[in-house]
Amino acid sequence: MERYLSKPDNATLQMLRSPSLAVVLPVVYSLVALVSIPGNLFSLWVLCRHIGPRSPSVIFMINLSLTDLALALVLPFQIHYHCNRHHWVFGVALCNLVTLAFYANMYSSILTMTCISVDRFLGVVYPLAAARWRRRRYAVATCAGLWLLLLAALAPLARTDLTYRVEALGIVTCFDVLKWTMLPSVATWAVFLFTLFIVLFLIPFVVTVVCYTATIRKLLQTADGYGQGQKRRSVCLAAVVLLAFVTCFAPNNFVLLLHMVSRLFLDRSFYHVYKLTLCLSCLNNCLDPFVYYFASKEFQMRLRAYLGHRGARADSQDTRRESLFSARTLSARSGSSAQADCLEAAGRAFLQRQESVF
Repeated sequence: MERYLSKPDNATLQMLRSPSLAVVLPVVYSLVALVSIPGNLFSLWVLCRHIGPRSPSVIFMINLSLTDLALALVLPFQIHYHCNRHHWVFGVALCNLVTLAFYANMYSSILTMTCISVDRFLGVVYPLAAARWRRRRYAVATCAGLWLLLLAALAPLARTDLTYRVEALGIVTCFDVLKWTMLPSVATWAVFLFTLFIVLFLIPFVVTVVCYTATIRKLLQTADGYGQGQKRRSVCLAAVVLLAFVTCFAPNNFVLLLHMVSRLFLDRSFYHVYKLTLCLSCLNNCLDPFVYYFASKEFQMRLRAYLGHRGARADSQDTRRESLFSARTLSARSGSSAQADCLEAAGRAFLQRQESVF
């Protein structure tokens, strides 16, 4: 988004005239919508009906899938906007809604993936000590706190008219030219933008890297806790999740920081690069159903069953054992002291067979 005092500068006008952006952005957003909508609907159906929100990881997955689906459903408006020469025809309220959905999805995905990485770290590195914290009520409370944080951080966008008429081009933009009057001063702008970068990206990014690194390291160091095939898949899945996080979100947020610092203090613009990296963050909507959900044997079994493969039924027993360090097992800890002692003994044996789906 370009700030302005009286009218957009030449760099902004050139970006809005760019033929490459007018082609690339609709194509990418169309691909995301076509893959994300059926993928996330299927994922939600399996998660809610066949698995159920019985563990923290599944609750985080449901939150992530709902967020992805919300963005995918508003992408047609964004596609029309870019195909129409960056001209917004749907009014102020819908512009604000689409913008909030867009950025809430990105930062909600980042925070939710961080929560999943922490849950995986606790489940692999401290499976018994962390059992009391890996419960559904804490996961639900975490998701609620996550959305309260997002609503507070994005409040300036919700209460501002994000449309702007570019007289030189005869168009109305939606969040491509951001009103300088949205915040009262340069210092307030700096606080707002650096808070988004540090609190909603950098800290979660560091936590995710540390957690998945420790998880992979623990899996590699475990001699007998996992079978070799299960261990290899777990390590590969953790690496793919980390790669998706770095590929989809890191370029966009670092370019946003560079662009904002340049606009606020150096009067230079990198917005055209930022718009392209924004596509990468949307691609996470396509990756989530495959990386998180279809990596699970239970999802693979359901998908093969729907495609008519009879062999999926044979994997059901292994699938139940490998599903997300089952919260049903963890919840048994609160039954009685005798049950707790049995759980601790059974937990070690269980972990020897358990395959983390991440």
